Amino acid sequence: MVLEAKNVKYAYKSQKEKEILKNVSMQFEEKKFYTIVGASGAGKTTFLSLLAGLDTPSEGIILYEGEDIRVKGLNCHRKNNVSLVFQNYNLIDYLTTEENVRLGGTKNPRYLLEQVSIPCEDWNRNVLQLSGGQQQRVAIARALASNAKVLLADEPTGNLDETTAAEIIELLKRTAHELGKCVIAVTHSRYLAAQADEVIMIKDGAVEKIIIGGYNDEAVKEL
Repeated sequence: MVLEAKNVKYAYKSQKEKEILKNVSMQFEEKKFYTIVGASGAGKTTFLSLLAGLDTPSEGIILYEGEDIRVKGLNCHRKNNVSLVFQNYNLIDYLTTEENVRLGGTKNPRYLLEQVSIPCEDWNRNVLQLSGGQQQRVAIARALASNAKVLLADEPTGNLDETTAAEIIELLKRTAHELGKCVIAVTHSRYLAAQADEVIMIKDGAVEKIIIGGYNDEAVKEL
C-alpha cells in the first residue's frame, strides 16, 4: 500500500461545525488508476489536497508507505512522494517546453516529452505557443520527471476537447499500468471516471460507493 487515508476528517478552521470530509478511509496501490467523483462541494478536491500534503486533516492521518506524512514533514512528502497535475496546467509561461519538464525532477526531459507525444520541434518553443492539449501533456511529463510513486491530478481533462481528453486519459492509464505509478484523479467527467481501475464516489464528505473493475456500461450509468 503506497498511500492511505485513515479516519480522515476535515473542517475549515473558521467553520469547525461544518465538516467537509467525514471519517474517510481509503487505501491506494501502485500500478492502479483511481478516479474520485462527486458533486461540487462533496469534498473530493479537499481529499486530493490532503493526500498531496497541501493541507492537514482536522482528525485522522495520511500515511505514505505506512508512515504518517507529518513525521518527515509535508514539504518532504510533496517533494519526494507525490507529483501534481492541475486543470490549468501550472506551467512556467516564460520557459520552453523542455525547461518546464526539467523543473519536475531529474529524469531525461526529452525522453519524457517523447513518451507524451510532444514532437521534437516543440521542445524549445515557449510553452504558451502549444495547444491546451499539448500543455497538459507537458504538465504530465513534468510530473513524470519526478521519482514520486504517486501522481495526483485535479480535473486533468477539464479544459480539453473530447479527442484530446481521450488522449490524456490513455496517458494517465499508461502511467499507472506501464510505468507503475499510483494515479489518482479528481474529475467531473463520467467518461474519465469510468476508465479507472477503481472509482471512488464521494457524497457529502463521505465515501458513498467504490466501483471496481474499470470501464463498463454499468459503471457509466452509476456516475
